[in-house]
Amino acid sequence: MLQGYSPPLIAPDRETVASLLRAEGYATAIIGKWHLGLGWQKKDGTPLLDAQGHGTPKDIDVTRPVTAGPNTMGFDRWFGCSASWDMPPYGWFENDRLPQAAHFVNATKQKGWQTRPGLRDPKVNLTDALPVFAKRARDDVFAFAQGDKPFFLYIPLTSPHSPIVPNKPFQGKTNIGSYGDFVVETDWVVGQVMQAVDDAKIKDNTLFIFTTDNGAAQFSRRTKGGKTHLSSGPYRGRKRDNWEGGHRIPFIARWPGVVEAGTVSSNILCLTDLTRTLVAVAGGEITRHDVAEDSFSFLHALKGDARGSAVAGNLLRRETTVHHGSSGEFAIRIGDWVYLHHQGSGGNKYPKDNSGAWDHAGQLYDLRKDPGQTTNLYAKEPERVKSMLAALAKIIRDGRSFPGKPQKNDPAEVWKQIEGWAD
Repeated sequence: MLQGYSPPLIAPDRETVASLLRAEGYATAIIGKWHLGLGWQKKDGTPLLDAQGHGTPKDIDVTRPVTAGPNTMGFDRWFGCSASWDMPPYGWFENDRLPQAAHFVNATKQKGWQTRPGLRDPKVNLTDALPVFAKRARDDVFAFAQGDKPFFLYIPLTSPHSPIVPNKPFQGKTNIGSYGDFVVETDWVVGQVMQAVDDAKIKDNTLFIFTTDNGAAQFSRRTKGGKTHLSSGPYRGRKRDNWEGGHRIPFIARWPGVVEAGTVSSNILCLTDLTRTLVAVAGGEITRHDVAEDSFSFLHALKGDARGSAVAGNLLRRETTVHHGSSGEFAIRIGDWVYLHHQGSGGNKYPKDNSGAWDHAGQLYDLRKDPGQTTNLYAKEPERVKSMLAALAKIIRDGRSFPGKPQKNDPAEVWKQIEGWAD
């Protein structure tokens, strides 16, 4: 997991959604948390890396501009924070700088703050993030609408991740505690941005997407008064798990005249698919083999066509999805079937139950009949297990799932999760 002082995760020559859209003539901006590492500088001006490749806060000069970050990875401008809002430094970046860094104080952990101790802008409060992001996003929408370029605005919010700090107008709104109130405030922010799009009179030419990056956290079920809220719905597992509850997420799109309101698509998509999809929306096409190796366009699904397209005999629609839990163990979904190449959750610790999740070397579930993953079919479907593991191994060895020339995976000194079957 990257922290606020971690170095960049994205290689400097790696294309991103933002860089690809900018090449198509789009203005690009990000408002919110970056959480992908930054090119911090030490006090002597040299790059900051410790033996593990992470930043050492005591050596950082926060007054120096970062040498790598959103602005070197395709975004024209950035306003936001370096990582989750429970990780220092606590302050607002304006592009590659923390303008108030010279005034930062070393804040200790405060009761109820749910944060790590570290450098903080004394004028910034934890409750500031959502209203500040909402205002900045609205301002950007109006500014972009007056410009002469199409635009891509990425808004990674700090909520509903901890710290759970709903502002006063939202406190008590749900009667189930601060987490529910915080979700309501998050919904308000999304509504503010959508309203800005409407008020700027660009609604009919704007694709608006709301989604998230993982399933619900374990603590999200804790609610006031003992009331039960199942953030994962009928699905098993939570954030960090390889079960469905760790990976099934909301994905909502509004695009008047293209996406028919109120419709639901059964197409399987992965967030990596946003790359090819948004480039296609912009009228472009990705032809390089070393770009978007695991991305399939779902523009056809947005238009209500479930079939996808075919090129050179390859069906260019996602049919296979690879995911993993926080332990690094892999799973693969093909159609309605999902195979987990490990026992248990692959992430969080749970007591053993009667589902068979710990009885064999792996787990196989038919999600059409068993969406809650209550019955492990590993022993009953050995040939299916074999074929799905072979498909997973091929994707890993090829370094890609989208048809094309095999690519090298990012180097790893030790990759124990694939030893003996995909190395």
